[in-house]
Amino acid sequence: MEVSVFERTSTTDKIISPMTYNLVLGLTLLWGFWVNWMMVEYIPVESISGINPWIFFGGYFASCFFGIYLFNNSEKPIVSFIGYNFVVVPFGLIINLVVSGYNPEIVSEAIRTTGLVTFVMMLLGSMYPAFFQRIVGGLTIALICVIIVELIQIFIFNTHHGIMDWIVVAIFCGYIGYDWARANAIPKTYDNAIDSAAALYIDIINLFLRILRILGRR
Repeated sequence: MEVSVFERTSTTDKIISPMTYNLVLGLTLLWGFWVNWMMVEYIPVESISGINPWIFFGGYFASCFFGIYLFNNSEKPIVSFIGYNFVVVPFGLIINLVVSGYNPEIVSEAIRTTGLVTFVMMLLGSMYPAFFQRIVGGLTIALICVIIVELIQIFIFNTHHGIMDWIVVAIFCGYIGYDWARANAIPKTYDNAIDSAAALYIDIINLFLRILRILGRR
């Protein structure tokens, strides 16, 4: 039975150099961001908003969970890359819907801010991997609590408090540092690079969407 990417302590796959490993990881991330950008540029937002919400969100979650299953449970780079794209595409649809409501200048600022924060958290993850290992349990509990609170706010009180966005930003900053530290602690193979990029992609996109909301309120 396969184990998820960050639980892999040994491998029979070819070990690659740290430079190649990070290059593959970075290119995989850039591929996902490029696909999302193309979707925003060329898919009319009206064609997405016109989809029945039950069908849209059902397909969104089904695609994401299937993609996560693929890249977590495969040690073949091509299969992991296919799984990665099953995550990237539905996220791209959400991004398209969200950014359509914001000024392009604010979107650009959110991209720059997300890139800077991501770089800093990756740097910290490299410097203090043990610290992020210690706080991950708290991050998980905090994320679950935030999801529950936000669902209650939306469906019961029909409101949203801005402080929740700041909390989510802090949580995903922690996850970026944690996943980056884990990415550099596992065997450096092509498959692990792709799988690590997929995990980081989810962190970074969630961070971007919250930063965009914060900047939009300003």
